[in-house]
Amino acid sequence: MQLDWIDDILAVIDTGSLAQAAERRFLTQSAFTRRVRAIEEKLGTRLFDRSRKPVVALPGVRALEPELREMSARLRRLQLNLRVSDSQAGEAFTLVCQHAITATISPWVVRQLTARGEASVRVRSGNRDECLMMLLSGEVEFAMAYEAPDERRQTLVRGLEATALGADQLVPVAAPELAAQAATGGADHLPLIGYPPDVFLGRVFGQYIVPRLPETMVLSLKAETALTLAALEYALSGIGVAWLPRTLVAGHLTAGRLRHLDGLPEQELSITLTRLAGPQHAHHDALWRDLAAHPEFPGVLPG
Repeated sequence: MQLDWIDDILAVIDTGSLAQAAERRFLTQSAFTRRVRAIEEKLGTRLFDRSRKPVVALPGVRALEPELREMSARLRRLQLNLRVSDSQAGEAFTLVCQHAITATISPWVVRQLTARGEASVRVRSGNRDECLMMLLSGEVEFAMAYEAPDERRQTLVRGLEATALGADQLVPVAAPELAAQAATGGADHLPLIGYPPDVFLGRVFGQYIVPRLPETMVLSLKAETALTLAALEYALSGIGVAWLPRTLVAGHLTAGRLRHLDGLPEQELSITLTRLAGPQHAHHDALWRDLAAHPEFPGVLPG
């Protein structure tokens, strides 16, 4: 199945007219009609009921419409990737970031890399374990993720090298109305936006935040998500209190859309850059040094 065939079929489905589909495909109606007939001959089946106005796709074609649209999109992405790889062969650099960092710190990294002349920076996203697996499998050059205090010595996989780029903080925030309720005496019962216990921020919350909460405080789980961007939206909607990276909520705190809940525990997190240990390409070594030493890193500095 050729991309042109798929686009011709979708043009008829979208317009319901051979004439309008021909215009969309920059052909005369007679030339487009011949192309549709040629496609049907190649496939050995009719595609459209031309006796009806507007022209309608036959049931078998309608059933395959979602697959045709997906295939068209995938083939176009493949064409683009092939063009990029041909024009920038050997110049692409791939970085994977923990989900929360992708939205906040990765733009800074991409800016630094492209400023050095990198033709293409591919940024992938995953949970922290997925980031390390991509690094170990050779799918990416660098991985960037959060680490809790003293965690690197305990968990860093042999064969990996890491450097701390800076720091962030996991801070309790809530929508203004909910924060005001907590400040006026409702803090003993806390509606919570939580993380699953098997994800990194869920483990940090359970290990470092919960033990430092007031003994009289009752947590009422209102929503649970592994995605910090989703937790942010839930907090903005007033659903509950969320512990979120300060880099993610700084703008909302400044604008007053969220408020920091004083008196509740916070947790410092390191932002760590990791790569495979051992001899490296000289170019990648230079990138590593530049990222580690750059004075404008946007993370929250300790203290």
